[in-house]
Amino acid sequence: MAWRSAVHDDNETLHPLEVSPLQARRERVFLVLAGIFLGSMTMLNILGISRFIKLYEYPYRLADGNVWSITFAVAIGVLPYPITFLCTDFISEFYGKRRASWVVTVGLLLNFWVVFILWIGGILPGTFEDPELAARGETPFLQIRRLAFGAVWASMAAYLAAQFCDVYVFHFWKKLTRGRWLWLRNNGSTLASQLVDTGAVILITHFFAVKLTSQPSVPDWLELAVLIGTGYAFKAAVALLDTIPFYLGVKWLTQYLQYDPITETPLNEPPALP
Repeated sequence: MAWRSAVHDDNETLHPLEVSPLQARRERVFLVLAGIFLGSMTMLNILGISRFIKLYEYPYRLADGNVWSITFAVAIGVLPYPITFLCTDFISEFYGKRRASWVVTVGLLLNFWVVFILWIGGILPGTFEDPELAARGETPFLQIRRLAFGAVWASMAAYLAAQFCDVYVFHFWKKLTRGRWLWLRNNGSTLASQLVDTGAVILITHFFAVKLTSQPSVPDWLELAVLIGTGYAFKAAVALLDTIPFYLGVKWLTQYLQYDPITETPLNEPPALP
């Protein structure tokens, strides 16, 4: 009790489990980054392929005279996805590979929780809904549930591969460059992991869940290539654009957290001798 009183005498807002105001600040930043990451992961898995957003449509005449409308589109679930890589890059930079990997693992467990809620919500008896729509499985919830189930396993497999790829590639470049060239580890890790994610989620969804091709006159592989290319181009563009906020964020967090991510030591503390 004496220790507890002493802590509160020094800082009335400090909780006994918080070692210092600086440590509490560091944990709050981690909580915000992890919260944005996990919230975005939950949102994209629920939204998934419930809607595709058309970016551009280009009419292309085939050899047989038919016209194929090449539609460049991204699933709505892709929209919050790029921010997850920015969050893991910040966590990797300041909190290390172990914490970043742990957040990725929690995200995977959260996916199972989402699947469980969707599953149990569908088997329990409903009320206050149109019986005819319910019988056909066309109520809003059942439609979202069907679409989410159609892609969630693909999303989980792709998520696991891509996020761990992002963490490991990030630290590979950080170690190789000895903490220099921030832009390289930020963009290199994100571009590599998003290629893994985009290819995996499209191919797994198409072959094991929901057929994504729709034009009989066009080879499936060509339509799938357009979907993968469009999704990856969108993610890559966002990844390149987030280099600026990543630089600014690292610069601000270095001072705010009083921690140098290059030497991996607190500020004003000399690095350990090799």
